[in-house]
Amino acid sequence: MNTSSSRTTTFTTPQRKTTSMCQHQPPCPSADSSDREAAHLVAHHPEQGWSLLCNGVLLFEDTGELLPNGQVIAPHRARATAAA
Repeated sequence: MNTSSSRTTTFTTPQRKTTSMCQHQPPCPSADSSDREAAHLVAHHPEQGWSLLCNGVLLFEDTGELLPNGQVIAPHRARATAAA
């Protein structure tokens, strides 16, 4: 008895849509704009160190960001200056 199968399995990954969750007027800055951090909060989890903005940006407490397209923005904390 031949138990080999000629079936092949194909897995497809759906395309990720980058739609904005913003319903505000005027709309919040897009995830591609330089002022993207000004968007409204959708979810805030300080105990986990992150927040989700309505433009799809994940904002981390270390000031790093993850954009909806998967791009990572490195933390950009302001440098402390010594008092004279």
